[in-house]
Amino acid sequence: MKAPPPFGPIEPLLFERGASGRRAVRMGESDVPAVPAESLVPSFALAPSPPPLPELSEIEVVRHFTRLSRRNLSVDSAFYPLGSCTMKLNPKANERTATQPSFARAHPLQPARTVQGILEMLESLERFLAEITGLDAVTLEPAAGAHGEWTGLRTVFALYRERGESRSVVLVPDSAHGTNPSSCTICRFRAAPVRSRPNGRIDLDDLRARADSSVAALMVTNPNTLGLFESDIGSCAEILHKAGAQLYLDGANMNALAGIARPGDFGVDVMHLNLHKTFSTPHGGGGPGAGPVAVKSHLEPYLPRPRLLQGPAGLRWDWDRPRSIGKTRSFYGSFGVLVRAYAYIRTLGPDGLRGMAEDAILNANYLLSRVRKFLPVPHPDGCLHEFVATASDLKARTGVRALDVAKRLLDWGFHPPTIYFPLIVPEALMIEPTETETRETLDAFADALESIVEESARDPETLRLAPHLLSPSRPDEVKAAKDLKVTWGTDSCGPMKRVDNA
Repeated sequence: MKAPPPFGPIEPLLFERGASGRRAVRMGESDVPAVPAESLVPSFALAPSPPPLPELSEIEVVRHFTRLSRRNLSVDSAFYPLGSCTMKLNPKANERTATQPSFARAHPLQPARTVQGILEMLESLERFLAEITGLDAVTLEPAAGAHGEWTGLRTVFALYRERGESRSVVLVPDSAHGTNPSSCTICRFRAAPVRSRPNGRIDLDDLRARADSSVAALMVTNPNTLGLFESDIGSCAEILHKAGAQLYLDGANMNALAGIARPGDFGVDVMHLNLHKTFSTPHGGGGPGAGPVAVKSHLEPYLPRPRLLQGPAGLRWDWDRPRSIGKTRSFYGSFGVLVRAYAYIRTLGPDGLRGMAEDAILNANYLLSRVRKFLPVPHPDGCLHEFVATASDLKARTGVRALDVAKRLLDWGFHPPTIYFPLIVPEALMIEPTETETRETLDAFADALESIVEESARDPETLRLAPHLLSPSRPDEVKAAKDLKVTWGTDSCGPMKRVDNA
């Protein structure tokens, strides 16, 4: 049965609220002489009349956004098992640290001598990440994971360009993250797939057959997107290096390795890290993020400039980097995010980082042991930080898809896991509990998922119409994409009116 939305009716837009004459602020008379807009702005850029913006009181605006915030599922309000995205606790102590005036009020254009403490923190974070990854140098500039991919691949491109080698191919396993082929393309490489074996790992025979003089790198995720450690990663490195190519690691899944294994020790030449995953900084909503890139010493000259350098008067920015790929971001990275990651690493220390990864692996395997009893898991014998179940049998028996299961989980108060990824698993449900969840939470999630599977047999229509306890319910995503209407209309004497309410 479809229950009424627990939050009341659909929240109107601000354009649909208010009344003429309402104000949140009343300004005094201007003490600056008025200047006609026509004298400052070209006529073609002037609107014939002011835009018909909503007129509301302050309390109406505050209540509107407060109500919207309560509808949002976040890691602070619910279990968020988003596989391959590591949605875990953002410690509040890190938030307080990042908002200290000495950090929050610093300006990126201040002279280096006035921010030596900040530069020391950044230099320490670079060293910490180099030690954690087993690589030689780190840049903190990239603003996100995909930006880190681009930056890392550009260093590889610069290496071969300087050597005069025409290497145009980057090998990408069929279990790779979706951003990997895209990053290859915009870095002027062609992505070529490498098959996986039935055990979910890279097929070494296929890799050997493809690793020739045209290959610049293999772009591998380890643990891979099935949650499995690439046990032949050392052999992969040997094959690549023998062909004169680089081993690139997508470090998105470092949450399973930190303190346990160092990528540089098993042959990685370049990798990016997602600070908004492994190192607990805020994640989602379009940013801010941070995707530092770590490299072996032979790629260090190509890292973005400037680089931190110790000089006679202390730390300074070194712009004299003739082999650098250049500037990749404004200023020096997402500084507030970097502060949070630094605080996290200093709080946990080496033993704490290892414990973090061990607990993430423990939680994932515990949840796997529950889920495989009622949903097929292609690789059920164990995983690292995440695992992939499939709803393909469910779909064959009842018509219920992975999407329907995910939508129904919302009614239970859980954010759905990643679905339909990786593509090599049909009707995939990619589940990652992270290390910060309790056993009670994991059991509640497994119980909810099991109940949904049982419900699919007796009442599949309920799942196909889920969610029922949220407002709005399931949108028509095909119509929304193909029949896009985002315009608003107005008449000459009235407020804006909704054109499309789909």
